[in-house]
Amino acid sequence: MATAQELLKRFQALKTLPHVAIRLSRVISEDKCAVKDLEEIIRLDPTLVLRLLRLVNSPYYALSEKANSISRAVIFIGMKNLRNMVVIEALKDIFKKGDLEGVFSRHHLWLHCAAVSICSQMISERIFGQMGEDAFLCGILHDIGMIVAAQVTPDLFFQACQAYTPDAGPLTHLENEIIGTDHSKVGYLLAADWKLPLAVREGIRDHHKALATVSPDSVTGTLQLAEYMVSRINYAALPGMTATLSPPLITHIHDNLEEYKTLARDLPDEMVKARDLYAVPVE
Repeated sequence: MATAQELLKRFQALKTLPHVAIRLSRVISEDKCAVKDLEEIIRLDPTLVLRLLRLVNSPYYALSEKANSISRAVIFIGMKNLRNMVVIEALKDIFKKGDLEGVFSRHHLWLHCAAVSICSQMISERIFGQMGEDAFLCGILHDIGMIVAAQVTPDLFFQACQAYTPDAGPLTHLENEIIGTDHSKVGYLLAADWKLPLAVREGIRDHHKALATVSPDSVTGTLQLAEYMVSRINYAALPGMTATLSPPLITHIHDNLEEYKTLARDLPDEMVKARDLYAVPVE
């Protein structure tokens, strides 16, 4: 039976995730992070340079003068948006292939994570009036542990996916029985290794837990709300997978039903916008 630390260590040994992205994420989390430090790292990845300049010069930012340097682009886009863009770039390739005989599709998982991240940001900003970058980041990363398990221990992960039914409870229960750990724990450790904010790590760790107390406007609460909404429009991580919704969040949705209906209607357009802005594939 594997532990979460063992799975992550074996995954990291494969060097699947780009070194530049990991290094950038860690540097951005430092209190004394300077633009010149980021510029030196970004220069090491020409693809990342092109993505950054294309993003900051997109109609979304509507700059009066084109940004043609890394440092200028970083200043306009901001540290958290840069971090999110870097994470998306790091994850794209590892979500492209490696399906497990019809029960698990990396492509479908990517669509699920993209939809959850966009919905999480919408909830954070529209319902709670907060900045939504951390909610977006938590959404895009919340199931990264499934990729780790699928790559490091594919046979056991296949068994867990094959055994899953909506009546069986969260997938994490089956993963713990069959593998010895679950994707939420693994994702939490990966996020800690990248030095991501504690609230993001906790959201990843707890998104399958029915919590007796959770604030709807916390990253964890927002993530569960987003997964619940996304699961109802056919963007599940696995076929038929249902989302966990803690009791306080059920009450919250009931009390704000009209706002969530409006948000649900706007979600498809926001997904298209995210595709154009961050190059997040959502189709």
